Amino acid sequence: MQSKGPGVLVTRPREQAAALARLIEAQGARAILFPALEIRDVGDARELRALIERLHEFDRAVFVSPTAVQKALQLIGQWPEKVAVAALGQGTARELHRHGIAGVLVPRSGADSEALLASPELQQVAGLHIVIFRGAGGRELLGDTLAARGARIEYANCYVRASPRADSAALLAAWQRGEIDAVTVFSAEALDNLFALLGRDVLVRTPLFAAHERIAEAARRHGVREVHVAGPGDEELVGRLMAYFQAR
Repeated sequence: MQSKGPGVLVTRPREQAAALARLIEAQGARAILFPALEIRDVGDARELRALIERLHEFDRAVFVSPTAVQKALQLIGQWPEKVAVAALGQGTARELHRHGIAGVLVPRSGADSEALLASPELQQVAGLHIVIFRGAGGRELLGDTLAARGARIEYANCYVRASPRADSAALLAAWQRGEIDAVTVFSAEALDNLFALLGRDVLVRTPLFAAHERIAEAARRHGVREVHVAGPGDEELVGRLMAYFQAR
């Protein structure tokens, strides 16, 4: 028998959605998977491999996402001890720890470029050589700010984000039956893809839970009527969702 709990649309890339879906379902809600981003390998990895071969030349490496960790470390044999490591958030730090990398610098609060840039350890970086492992076309704020502080920056593009080819008919039918009660979104790019895939009508009238205020602002610009900022962590997001459903 299908659970009658509230339905939550999980829009993370398919390979990143399982843990969040389990947390949602453990609280008696239904997780409906509809990836709004697809993660693909870079088409030509020669540049990435060449950078990794001289990883020992860097003073610090920054990983912007768990996917960046996974894609980069499958190409790296032994991590050079002299290269300090930073992560944009706790999820990325956990993925680094899972791969045996300890002593990771993580923002004390928040999980974005602004939070990491506020770390005392990154205020005096003049003369340091820093590599940023990320998806192609990611935000430039982190690199630009560190460069303005005097660091020499290189980017290691580990993966490509793309809009998935998805058949939205079944999901839209479920929406019309009242089976989708909330939408979760983790990037502005994913939000844009959702509007392209699903259209405006269902999204603007469904409560949306954003991982960051920047995403919430983008949702409001799209016309979403009810937007909640839930924070970047899965537990925090699910807690906010459940509090919302219980208060209805």
